[in-house]
Amino acid sequence: MSTKITLDQWQALIAVVDEGGYAAAAEALDKSQSAISYAVQKIESELGVRAFALEGRRAKLTETGDLLYRQAKMLVEEAGRIEKTAIQFGHGWEPMVRLTADGLFPNDYVLCALAQLAGESPLTRVEFLQTVLSGAEEALLRHEADVVITGHVPPGFMGDHLLRVRFVAAAAPSHPLHHQGPLELEDLRPHRQLVIRDAGRRRVDSGWLGAEQRWTFSLGEARRAALVRGLGFAWVPETEIGDDLANGALRPLPLSQGAERYHDLYLVYAEGQYAGRAARYLGDRIKEGVTQGLPESLAPV
Repeated sequence: MSTKITLDQWQALIAVVDEGGYAAAAEALDKSQSAISYAVQKIESELGVRAFALEGRRAKLTETGDLLYRQAKMLVEEAGRIEKTAIQFGHGWEPMVRLTADGLFPNDYVLCALAQLAGESPLTRVEFLQTVLSGAEEALLRHEADVVITGHVPPGFMGDHLLRVRFVAAAAPSHPLHHQGPLELEDLRPHRQLVIRDAGRRRVDSGWLGAEQRWTFSLGEARRAALVRGLGFAWVPETEIGDDLANGALRPLPLSQGAERYHDLYLVYAEGQYAGRAARYLGDRIKEGVTQGLPESLAPV
């Protein structure tokens, strides 16, 4: 489909309005006044409309002209965005990068890295998915992510260690387990255990699951609320309940063994050494944040 009006002609009309006249528009676009006048006349003649009406010695937009001006502004701006996108992607930035992270990984590191990516490649779209247990690994194996933060690196992939998460066995101070003295794992069996459902399709279990009663949650925040209410016990990431432990809303269980466990997280590129520029940049900023700490302006609030 061919159009009667060029972008240059639309830019001339826009400049006449924005600059307040033909002479100022010509100066702004570095063109002759006659060229600006011809461009506007071309629009009017080709479309059979009047964009301007003379009021004394001043040209004023007609209602039709005002509509053309507003639509032309959007057209020219969109053309500029298309050019910028082409230039950006021509320099190697992908149009989209997909990040899947185990829910144990602190959001602040991801948000800091995303803010830095936005500064370098603002037109790259981002999909950020949080999951639990085997969900991140499955996203990697199913090619549903470009950058993955996972607790298990499957065969055929290489991962960089990010951090180690400490899990603490805890319950509310009112829970009966806190009134039994030193505990063995067998002492937990009659009590309700609160666990998180695996987001992966395989439904992989993790940790001790020997309680006769079990409530399963899909979100850690819902489980934390149940813990605080005294509805059960759980091994919970220290990062998730740090404030609750500090203010006494939750207390570590006095287990003689197994009171804490650790879970390592790794960063993996789905395409390995062939990862795209945006994926590689995002992963590098995440690793850098973990190693060096967050900038003060992006630290947790």
